[in-house]
Amino acid sequence: MNGGKKDIDPASELREEDEESSLPELDLNEPATGTLANGAAAIARAVKHAPSSPGVYRMIDAKGDVLYVGKAKSIKKRVTSYTRPNAHDSRITRMIAATVTMEFVSTATETEALLLEANLIKKLRPRFNVLLRDDKSFPYILITSDHWAPQILKHRGARTRPGQYYGPFANAGAVNRTVNALQRAFLLRSCSDSFFESRTRPCLLHQIKRCAAPCTQEIDFAGYAELVREANAFLSGRSRSVQKELSAEMETASTALDFERAAIYRDRLAALSAIQSHQGINPRSVEEADVFAVHQAGGYSCVEVFFFRTGQNWGNRAYFPRADRSLSAAEVLGAFMAQFYDDKSAPRLILASDEFDERALLAEALSAKSEHKIEISVPQRGERKELVMHALANGREALARKLADTASQQRLFKALTETFGLPREPRRIEVYDNSHISGTNAVGGMIVAGPEGFRKYQYRKFNIRSTDITPGDDYGMMREVLRRRFKRLIDESPRLTADSALAAVLTGEADDAPDSPWPDLVLIDGGQGQLRSATETLTELGITNVPLVAIAKGMDREAGRETFFMAGRGPFKLPPRDPLLYFVERLRDEAHRFAIGSHRARRKKDIREAGLQEIAGIGPTRKRALLHHFGTVKAIERASLADLAHVPGINAETARKIYDFFHEKAH
Repeated sequence: MNGGKKDIDPASELREEDEESSLPELDLNEPATGTLANGAAAIARAVKHAPSSPGVYRMIDAKGDVLYVGKAKSIKKRVTSYTRPNAHDSRITRMIAATVTMEFVSTATETEALLLEANLIKKLRPRFNVLLRDDKSFPYILITSDHWAPQILKHRGARTRPGQYYGPFANAGAVNRTVNALQRAFLLRSCSDSFFESRTRPCLLHQIKRCAAPCTQEIDFAGYAELVREANAFLSGRSRSVQKELSAEMETASTALDFERAAIYRDRLAALSAIQSHQGINPRSVEEADVFAVHQAGGYSCVEVFFFRTGQNWGNRAYFPRADRSLSAAEVLGAFMAQFYDDKSAPRLILASDEFDERALLAEALSAKSEHKIEISVPQRGERKELVMHALANGREALARKLADTASQQRLFKALTETFGLPREPRRIEVYDNSHISGTNAVGGMIVAGPEGFRKYQYRKFNIRSTDITPGDDYGMMREVLRRRFKRLIDESPRLTADSALAAVLTGEADDAPDSPWPDLVLIDGGQGQLRSATETLTELGITNVPLVAIAKGMDREAGRETFFMAGRGPFKLPPRDPLLYFVERLRDEAHRFAIGSHRARRKKDIREAGLQEIAGIGPTRKRALLHHFGTVKAIERASLADLAHVPGINAETARKIYDFFHEKAH
């Protein structure tokens, strides 16, 4: 099922934070590459080979890019409808005009076609489909069951480890807060098994009353098992019974004048109250449900999603899918929900704010996928209706905030265009930075931003490969990164390599697609030397019309005093409080963060492969002592200087070397 685009998996490049922090581009009114008559004729030719069975069809343009993915009960009937001289809306007309060929995939049932359609839309990202922009997995709480002393931790991804999973939570912050509160309430351990087995005395978490310390038998097996039972009961929805039990225990201890034990129960009850206070609205009659509400304004759509499990609210998240402004709220919601559950398990009840055409079909498809009945309801009254209206109010507020942010962003891009003398407002900005320690584990990072914000799924890292580069040569590293990036761009988009074609793109006279892979502006962390090196590299590749700007840090690397370098004009600064300066600093800092993160990941991998012997003065004996004391290299990395000095055979000087090795700052 080759759709003409490479399937990119951005998971390894993403930070753990909410990616839906920006609005998508909605300008889908680019000039069509063909005429309506030619497009209809191409579709008519494809109809001859279209099956009459259920399945999925793809409309493809002259560049081989997928324009649209659709599903149908009968592919032939659906595709034939595009050839009829009916009055199509402007979106369908543009789509037909750009089509030069089609591809079909038959399925056994229409429900299979619906699931396949959602999967292909997410992979191929067609221009004319409603597109769920952020679809990373949600975090869960896991209480393990593969150890005599179960562990509580945050979990994301496949559920391969035995234990009880609770969630989903809307974001990492929500699950982290809940795990911390649960540790205070139930005193469950969060350390790894290897760290647990190596302990000879309780760790700091026991001292601050966040762990019962089963590792050193501060609590017996039966006592710890009771804590685990209470935690599972609380997360399973029996929170009131758990609180009553703890309250009774507190009263018993107080009556027996055991005030120290009573204080422990008091603190645990306070921790449980803190968890519930973060949850906000908790439904009385809805045990498990996802709530979807869509709000439209200003040509944009916001889908607000709330998660309720075991009668408790596990948070909410706002999404801003890319969708043509001609689509109704119901159409956006139906397409969004199908993609949302493509790789997620659905609860038994889904509440929606709008009735959409394929509600029953989606419920059937999700039921078949999960092997139990799933209900999709559009409530009209009662508590369910109140939950939907609550989600709708949140969606309305979220979209209002984003529209205000967008207006501010548009002003910034206009100022950026005027300040740097760009031929048009940039739709794609690429920012480059390098990171290394004395030339080792050198990594180049590229981040991408547009009017809608950071495009994190398009970030790229470049492991510096050249053996000709002197360690620490930032110019040589930047040359390699730019050469690899733009040489690949030339190979993948040869139509833009000529200066005339590129000039047409920059002036808006050619293909104006917002997702063009060619940048309208390149920012580089560095000064005049980096600018000269970058300019020479692009010139060697025949690229002369991509604007380049180098950003040199101020005195003592102080933010707010940056100097900008561009070809053909002298160095210049922006006023210290200029909003544009803050915007450019944010772009530069994001590139720096991404490059350093990539460098550290590579460095940690090398440490794991090479072992601790890479540290001066650490041989097999000291390595064995460190691992026996801390359990893992990760624990050694997190250890303080004082903790390292307590390891047998590690003196103060060696402890300092170990600490400095793991905490040396990257460039």
